[in-house]
Amino acid sequence: MQKDHLTHIPFSSLGLNDALLESVEDAGFVHCTPIQAATLPLAIQGQDVAGQAQTGTGKTAAFLLAALHHLMETPVPEGEVGPWTLVIAPTRELAVQIHRDAELLGRYTGLKFAVVYGGTGYDSQRRQLESGVDVLIGTPGRLIDYYKQGVYKLSNIEVVVLDEADRMFDLGFIADIRYLLRKMPPPDQRINLLFSATLSNRVMELAYEHMNNPQVVRIETEHVTADKVRQALYHVSGHDKIPLLLGVLRQQAPKRTMIFVNTKRAADRVTEYLLGNGYEAGVLSGDIPQHKRLRLLEAFQRGELPILVATDVAARGLHIADVTHVINFDLPQEREDYVHRIGRTARVGASGDAISFACEEYVYSLPEIEDFIGQKISALPVTEDLLLEYKPPKRLEHRRPPPGGDRPRNRTPHRRPART
Repeated sequence: MQKDHLTHIPFSSLGLNDALLESVEDAGFVHCTPIQAATLPLAIQGQDVAGQAQTGTGKTAAFLLAALHHLMETPVPEGEVGPWTLVIAPTRELAVQIHRDAELLGRYTGLKFAVVYGGTGYDSQRRQLESGVDVLIGTPGRLIDYYKQGVYKLSNIEVVVLDEADRMFDLGFIADIRYLLRKMPPPDQRINLLFSATLSNRVMELAYEHMNNPQVVRIETEHVTADKVRQALYHVSGHDKIPLLLGVLRQQAPKRTMIFVNTKRAADRVTEYLLGNGYEAGVLSGDIPQHKRLRLLEAFQRGELPILVATDVAARGLHIADVTHVINFDLPQEREDYVHRIGRTARVGASGDAISFACEEYVYSLPEIEDFIGQKISALPVTEDLLLEYKPPKRLEHRRPPPGGDRPRNRTPHRRPART
């Protein structure tokens, strides 16, 4: 985390359970971000929270630490089994990332974590639930599927988290969310945490319907977009977008780049041209098998894959450290998607570059985007030296990234207390 994006409130002052303080210390976190400083004291005291903060400011750690603290400080009811905490996420990628963060922050708690999502691993995910779980993370469809089969129950839920609640509406999941919430203990018998990039009227209606007098926390910034994102725009014909993309990559020499397009077909096409012209790149879109999508994300997060070409499946919720450049090869058709796309860079106080191509097909959305972010995006000239000659595209090859990743050091885990 960048120091200028943190508060002066240390995690050690919040009264977190010792097991969580150890994992926070191991992760190198000392001071809270604004959303963490504002919401953690409330949630630790057992209050419901509806939290809004700019993307990339530590919302995931805020709700995970609050939920895990409650479990570690609350004795296990005699004769009862979990799950005790349910975290609901709108997308598979976000659910997997939350699970990864939960295992990191909860590594010394002795709690069992599981993640369920559609597209792959049906039997293995079911077996994991059947073996017992304390903290369950998942997407609505797969959660409901297993619940209706009686694989797990919701009657003992003590903490429920809704992440990216506004995205739940966008994807049509609200009926499923309400179904799950109604199967749990009443709102006043559980802790309810709702986090989102925006707390719109429809999100707040959901909060007041299914939460117990939630404390509303809004962390505002002067700009809708991240303060340290350097935004630029090129007006370019569709025919010249590939030459311009190659020219921008040569000129900028980015370390880690996300390139956003509007369609799966465009994602494949751009990736093929990158591969054909000497760039290592992977494509992330809805038709890529789930196991390949996860391997691509892991390789990109580890720095083994320098460029990821993606549709808006990757525009929300994912935290990938050190993304230096976001390139909107296609301007998004929805103005909010522009903010979420460029929010993949300049996360947690870092700086980054967001470069957009405005072609004749998508330039119509530019006025709405600029009105939404409250500023004009600086337009740069498309010079001849930026338009590179290119080689024919190369057929996509999905290669398995090499294994890797650090393992946490072993420690004797803490245990959730038993009720006596």
